Amino acid sequence: MRSVGEVSGLEPLVPVRAPAVPGAREHDGDIDLAALGRALWEKRRWILAPTLVALAITFVAVNLMTPVYRAESRILIENRENAFFRPEIERNSAVDRTLVDPEAVTSQVQILLSRDLGRQVVTELHLADKAEFDAGSLVSNLLRLVGLGRDDKLATEERVLRAYFERLKVYPIEKSRVIAIEFESRDPDLAAKVANAVAEAYLALQQLAKQDSTRQASNWLQGEIEKLRRKVADAEGRAEAFRSRADLFVGVNNTQLFNQQLAELNTQLGVARTQKTEAESKARMIREMLASGRPVEASDIINSELIRRLVEQSITLKALLAEQSSTLLSQHPRIKELRAQIAGLGRQIRDEAERMVRAFENDARIADARQAQIARDLDQLKQQVAGAGEQDVQLRALEREAKAERDLLESYLARYRDSAARDTLSALPPDARIISRAMPSNVPAFPKKVPMILLITLATFVLSTGIVASGELLSGQARHMAVRERGVPVALNLQQSLPLDEEAEAPAQAPSLAELVGAHEPGMVAVVPATEAVAATPIAAKLARDLACRGERTVLIELDPRAAAASLVRDPTAPGVVNLVRGTASFGQVIHRDRTSRLHVVPFGGPAAEIDDLLKAERLALALSALVQTYDHVVLAAPPAATLAKAGFVGQLPLAVVVGPKVWEPAEAEGVYDQLAEAGIADLIAVVETDVAGTGPGSGDPVMAA
Repeated sequence: MRSVGEVSGLEPLVPVRAPAVPGAREHDGDIDLAALGRALWEKRRWILAPTLVALAITFVAVNLMTPVYRAESRILIENRENAFFRPEIERNSAVDRTLVDPEAVTSQVQILLSRDLGRQVVTELHLADKAEFDAGSLVSNLLRLVGLGRDDKLATEERVLRAYFERLKVYPIEKSRVIAIEFESRDPDLAAKVANAVAEAYLALQQLAKQDSTRQASNWLQGEIEKLRRKVADAEGRAEAFRSRADLFVGVNNTQLFNQQLAELNTQLGVARTQKTEAESKARMIREMLASGRPVEASDIINSELIRRLVEQSITLKALLAEQSSTLLSQHPRIKELRAQIAGLGRQIRDEAERMVRAFENDARIADARQAQIARDLDQLKQQVAGAGEQDVQLRALEREAKAERDLLESYLARYRDSAARDTLSALPPDARIISRAMPSNVPAFPKKVPMILLITLATFVLSTGIVASGELLSGQARHMAVRERGVPVALNLQQSLPLDEEAEAPAQAPSLAELVGAHEPGMVAVVPATEAVAATPIAAKLARDLACRGERTVLIELDPRAAAASLVRDPTAPGVVNLVRGTASFGQVIHRDRTSRLHVVPFGGPAAEIDDLLKAERLALALSALVQTYDHVVLAAPPAATLAKAGFVGQLPLAVVVGPKVWEPAEAEGVYDQLAEAGIADLIAVVETDVAGTGPGSGDPVMAA
């Protein structure tokens, strides 16, 4: 029985004692472990005797078995061709040929397990002469002795190959391009020889396969090259004959003469237009400067040698005039002379500028005339080119055909040279190499004496123990009856509760309601009034604010239309849950910020008549699920318990805080509890109000009674 934090706007509350209301009793038979242990100890002979017998038999059996030794060699699958061994057309390829996919490694495993490779190893090492490989069964040996069995060479080879594959194991190493080759034999030296022989035969088989492929390609290319040579000669002859008949000769860079002339005339036309435009622009700019009386600062004027000297003389005279003006009056003959000389120099500069304007205008007229002449020549040449266009198209078609045939011939010749150069085993390295050779082992792979003895002994011990324990359990001697009680938590008023003991009268600092809710997993928590007369919205608001003050992201959803007056959102027209479910508002429009904390609030936002349809709406359950993914705590100011139990989302509630009236009868509390528990709420916290003013550390708070 613990008191929790303060709730503003509520009368003081005090701790109460919550007796448990007896519920259903369940009677089950439990296993008495102590009795079972005593029974096993009393019948230990029935456990130890089979265990010791199994130990002795296993010890003798593993020592009588013929040891089998295992040897292992490993092969790395990789592309060993370098730039010198690779064909010419693949040397500059950007494809990484060193990569081998898992399917390729698995395919190489199947090659290592092929019968052709196995037959080659059997013949090379004379395994048919080994009694280990050609022992045969006892029945077949007896039949051969009496002349009824088959003793031909084919049957012998099948027996040897069968024994060979039974002892051979090939598998890829996980997450690598390495293949392990394991072989088992009674002779450790023979096991190592066979494992190494399989690896070497596999490498030789790869080289032979590459050589056969190269020779087949060379033979095919040789025949195709002879055909292509005749086709190239015919195509080039047709193209040259047509060129001579149509008089379509080629100039520099394989360009026809007509096209070269067109390009030159186009270039000259562009130069003439540029010169004309430049001259006209210069003349117009200088003339505008002269007309406006501004200094002529064009680059061509400034770079003129005559104008440069005139400007220098003008500057010298201006300096002398300034010097004389300091001692002479403006009407002095010397001053007048200097001013007249400066004015004369200015007129000479303007006359020189006028002359240059006329020169630019003449250049523009010359460039215009040249442009007109080039344009006439270009039009005449275009008419000639248009007349030869059809013949030029036919010639290009013949040339393309001849070029295609020649390119194909050259590619075939390059491939033929590459294949001819690679037609030796030394130039065809296999796409694998041995990275670990097999060595004779002095430790047998089978039998593993110590593990086998321990495993069989332990299995016999466990089996014997299980049989004895099953017999005791079936007899009923190791069981006893257990009684379990289930209580219903009920919150009672202080006047109806039992007196508190001394320890309860001076309780330690009790946790607040926010701490009790925070002790659960983050998610939804509903604050539910037990009846229509109870107002739970202030408790929900206090709980939500406390959780928000703890630094946890919290949102308060007001689902009780009766508490619109106590809503934290003062605007009665603000959109809320009803608008969100209808689809007339988004999450950003219905979520409001609390003025006094970091709490987010979603008001009801609609008339009270829509509460039943709202609680059953599927969109409401989806919206609550989305809010649970966003916030740490989603606090629901829920309607009364009878209404909440009909909601479609009630099964998603992991926790509910039930607010009871000031006088809460146990029977009523039990009814509310059963109603919410049957609706699917996993856990409940009950709080009640009282008229008695509290003085303890938890006064003024709701109280968790159970």
